[in-house]
Amino acid sequence: MDEREHPASRDDGGRVGRGAERGPRDDDADSVARRARSEWFRESCQTLHERFAPLTEGAPASYIPELARVEPDRFAIAAMTVDGERIAVGDCGHLFSIQSISKLLLYGLALETHGRDAVLSRVGVAPTGESFNAVELDHENTRAPNPMVNAGAIAISDLVPGDSLDERLGVVMRLFERYLGRQPEVDEDVWASERATGNRNRAIAYLMLSHGIISSRVEESLDLYFAQCSILVSTDDLARIGATLANDGRSPITGEQVVPRHLIRDLLTVALTCGMYDYAGEWAYSVGVPAKSGVGGGIMGIIRGAGGVAVFSPRLDEHGHSVRGLKVFEELSREFNMHLFDPDGLATTGVIES
Repeated sequence: MDEREHPASRDDGGRVGRGAERGPRDDDADSVARRARSEWFRESCQTLHERFAPLTEGAPASYIPELARVEPDRFAIAAMTVDGERIAVGDCGHLFSIQSISKLLLYGLALETHGRDAVLSRVGVAPTGESFNAVELDHENTRAPNPMVNAGAIAISDLVPGDSLDERLGVVMRLFERYLGRQPEVDEDVWASERATGNRNRAIAYLMLSHGIISSRVEESLDLYFAQCSILVSTDDLARIGATLANDGRSPITGEQVVPRHLIRDLLTVALTCGMYDYAGEWAYSVGVPAKSGVGGGIMGIIRGAGGVAVFSPRLDEHGHSVRGLKVFEELSREFNMHLFDPDGLATTGVIES
């Protein structure tokens, strides 16, 4: 699919100079400074793409046969600001399966549909320090540990409303359509491959059934989970999703409130503490932004008030994260003060704002 260009939607939302009297010269100066910082960010992404493209560390996920067949050296870096400006370097229009990045979107849907207390009764928010597919539950509270590991994500998928797989998958596809601004597609080959090799996830699901965490429609909910992970996205798409979440749930392109604003705190908190699985502590220390990765090779980062940044490269490390993706985020965080707790952070300075 060709790369998609989106018209910028200019809506400052009072972020610059709120409460202060400003004249035309001040606004002109700010505009020039923002354009200069935006170009700096664009040039840095290009430099990092050239620097890390030769890396041959890691390999595509092999436990899902269809993922093992991808081109390992595809590489893209994309960003979108909360004003809709787009930065793209490399294979940003190339489509790949979203995999576990879908978990964050479905978690938001569950919170919106059922409320925080109902969701917390089935899925906690505690980081586990274990791998994403660990057969582990929160036995003290009889629930899955968090919504980013497979156990929690399957429990979240079980909460998608509907009387049949088709009806429930329709709910998920409409959710993605709001985020992407287009009709999403499921990669049927990846979906079939997930079904054929998903026995560990079946073990996790039936364990949760035995504890009363999920309903008896186990196979249907698993099929839905496999389908959501097989939805095709591009790096541009991930940057747009990240920018929507960074913009308090409102699409920078359409202006639609994709996810209720009051849920953003919960989504970003879980993304920061659990989104990178057993690497979450290292990620929080070295990069310091809410993020979610997927074994398809994508990593999506969210800088609240500034925008979304995404990297795609299918070569994965031992944790299941993109090797090039980690390196790009570490370098960008260092250069642009992206860390959430940096006093001169990107959300304050507006480095990638248009």
